[in-house]
Amino acid sequence: MVARLVIAAPASGSGKTTVATGLMAAFAAIGLAVSPHKVGPDYIDPGYHALATGRPGRNLDAYMCGTELIAPLFAHGARGCDLAVIEGVMGLYDGAAGAGELASTAQVAKLLRAPVVLVVDASSQSRSVAALVHGFASWDPQVRLGGVILNKVATDRHEALLREALEESGVPVLGVLRRAPAVATPSRHLGLVPVAERHAEAVAAVAAQAEQVRLGCDLEGLLALARSAPALHEEPWEPTGLWEPTGLRAADDRRPVVAVAGGAAFTFSYAEHAELLTAAGAEVVPFDPLRDEELPDGTAGVVIGGGFPEVYAPELSANSRLRKAVAELAQAGSPVAAECAGLLYLARSLDGKPMCGVLDADARMSERLTLGYRDAVAVSDSVLAAAGTRMRGHEFHRTVLEPGAGPQAAWGLRQPERRVEGFVQQGVHASYVHTHWAGVPDTARRLVRRCAEWSGRA
Repeated sequence: MVARLVIAAPASGSGKTTVATGLMAAFAAIGLAVSPHKVGPDYIDPGYHALATGRPGRNLDAYMCGTELIAPLFAHGARGCDLAVIEGVMGLYDGAAGAGELASTAQVAKLLRAPVVLVVDASSQSRSVAALVHGFASWDPQVRLGGVILNKVATDRHEALLREALEESGVPVLGVLRRAPAVATPSRHLGLVPVAERHAEAVAAVAAQAEQVRLGCDLEGLLALARSAPALHEEPWEPTGLWEPTGLRAADDRRPVVAVAGGAAFTFSYAEHAELLTAAGAEVVPFDPLRDEELPDGTAGVVIGGGFPEVYAPELSANSRLRKAVAELAQAGSPVAAECAGLLYLARSLDGKPMCGVLDADARMSERLTLGYRDAVAVSDSVLAAAGTRMRGHEFHRTVLEPGAGPQAAWGLRQPERRVEGFVQQGVHASYVHTHWAGVPDTARRLVRRCAEWSGRA
């Protein structure tokens, strides 16, 4: 049985990431094997979690993967660990818009039968904190609120007032954290800066968070609470065994090489994607579009996920040799799967800087944030999905692509408004919509099969 805690809050901005990451690092520092998890579709926080624990940060998204996969995916990530820390999303009871508790931190806590610790920004309240905590503790009897951590406490007097108010709530105070600028992580237009972009700053921030938590939190009490979670009996999710092997090989009888973009410009990925590609028969090889001038030897397909190409547009544009290599591979019909940042990289231009030119479209930065879950249906047959396949995804960007869809669109979106978006042409599938392949694992198998078939023809 893995001891586990969910770190939640009344609202975004309360300090969940600081506390969760600090706890992960503090427990890891005393020799515990800590499994890091994040509720929802966030790609950036898991990077800090990985830095704190030395293990891949993994997402638990009930909207994209389905409620039935939450416990198995958790068990897969936490295998062999002493403790799992699960950072929540938004407020404790906030989930997918218009879908009740779906994808909320509270729902995930219930699915994992995990106690919740509420991080409260106490900077502008004293006695009212008791009413706030009481409300969150009593709203859903199935959610076990095991303690509270008070964040941004000003003085000893302020702390005393807060503790006095909470004495009658029945919810123990498991930590008190003062305002501390050193624990802040670097941020910009879409939130935190990914670890890969400012590694030294991220390391310093995580170390400061760990020290703040060590000094301000009752680690023994938190660990005892985590160990009070009942046993989970679900079998761990496995990327193998979801299908029979494709039986296909590349032309030279090797596993088909799938090149996966990484580096500072393309940091958004789910650990399960590479695991699924490998299980489906691919040899997954990373490459960095900022530094590598050639694709990996024998590349039979390319996966370009999300990230921040707008920040690195001049550098990406300057790497003309790689842009040409990607364009030539796409024009030859090789499978290319691109999401969000990958879509922009395949465009003709980004903020006026030449990109790969695979797509007849231009991208630019925008003031408008596009954010939210998407219910999508495949409009066209592609390397990822047959026409009519339903998938759930997520959009998160401040860019605009003109036009937003090609003659053959990738997805028809059913909410929040009906529209088509993305591009399907030859072997290319490019879209703003991020998907989690664990929810529809045949996506990876289909892509690897197409890569093997293409390699055999090339």
